Amino acid sequence: MGNSPGIKMDKFIIEGGKSLRGDVYISGAKNAALPLMVASLLAPGRTVLKNVPLLNDVLFLEKVLQHLGVKTHHENHTLVLDVPDTFHTEAPYDLVRKMRASIYVLGPMLARMKKACVSIPGGCTIGTRPIDLHLKGMERLGARITTEHGYIKARTKKLAGGEVFLSGTFGPSVGATCNVMMAAVLAQGTTIIREASQEPEVAELALFLNRMGAKITGIGSKTLTITGVNQLCPTEYSVIPDRIEAGTFITAAAITRGKVSVHNCQAAHLRAVIDKLKETGLPLQCEGNTIHVDATNYIPEPVDITTSAYPGFPTDMQAQMTSLLCFARGVSHVRDTIYPERFIHIQELLRMGANIQMADNMAAVTGVKKLSGAPVMASDLRASATLVLAALAARGESAILRIYHIDRGYEKIEEKLQKLGARIQRQQ
Repeated sequence: MGNSPGIKMDKFIIEGGKSLRGDVYISGAKNAALPLMVASLLAPGRTVLKNVPLLNDVLFLEKVLQHLGVKTHHENHTLVLDVPDTFHTEAPYDLVRKMRASIYVLGPMLARMKKACVSIPGGCTIGTRPIDLHLKGMERLGARITTEHGYIKARTKKLAGGEVFLSGTFGPSVGATCNVMMAAVLAQGTTIIREASQEPEVAELALFLNRMGAKITGIGSKTLTITGVNQLCPTEYSVIPDRIEAGTFITAAAITRGKVSVHNCQAAHLRAVIDKLKETGLPLQCEGNTIHVDATNYIPEPVDITTSAYPGFPTDMQAQMTSLLCFARGVSHVRDTIYPERFIHIQELLRMGANIQMADNMAAVTGVKKLSGAPVMASDLRASATLVLAALAARGESAILRIYHIDRGYEKIEEKLQKLGARIQRQQ
């Protein structure tokens, strides 16, 4: 698991029209695991992360950490990170370009080593995702930052607490909140982050840092107060379940009119998604860490969806819901306020027979009785999942191309779907 895999041009061949039935178990959350991996840099020694999903993004970030000098070891879904007393402070383009979360190393580098040289990162093609709030936050803590030749260069004699406001054009920034929080835990004095992201993955990072010895209060709210400490200690921690994977499988059960129990998920993290699915008429029941879906006689009612920062409806579920609403009895409207350009999947759904009109970054989705299998192209992670859902419900065979996107965020999705009865195969 230590080596980063090359991108393979695999595809999914899906024969649609089969209702999903059975049990599915949700993996650990990628968006929680990645910042926890980087946060290990804040404490020399052996950090152990459990319930880590086996995903390309995890492997890519592991390569970044290895380059910095961290020794890593996998055993099943447990990742051991052995952090040295000092580590390298350059994250090169060849590694960082593969995933946006690599920018997370900036905060720990400044906190521990007082300097950083990080390539401006890449990631999904879903519109402009600036890193200005990350840099603004570091400057508020006393870092001097320049950008040249595609690299962020930062230095500080010492980080000092300050007040940081982190709301951007499209709301609070998850990444900037995580990055500033990781820098602030070892800064002198008190840092107050206002308009902090409230996502469960951000709260999880704060809890993890507190387990290491940090002093963070206001966890889960818009205002985080961080009292700097002199040092942190490595720890063991279990990654929370992936709420987006859970939402995707619930939607898969709905769109195929199946009967599925989704295990290892936290319904509290999915409240906005569950409420909207119930609004469509989907019969589902939450029982502990399991969500039961019985969509045997279900035809969705149209609904209107506007994405917003947590606890609002997540942008990462917008595309999947759009595919479900293709079968609704009437017209639904979907607007994404987080990433207004995140509608590339619409063109592919149209190829399958969907009836969708775009205007002013809003999709008007008129339900149809059927979709038809077709060859389609995945453009980003969640669009990939959307096309898989649509293909599962469509009549005939579909080919989903460029599925390396989906491997970034869903662990062995085809195997989980096969166990539910889906006719899906991975081909090269």
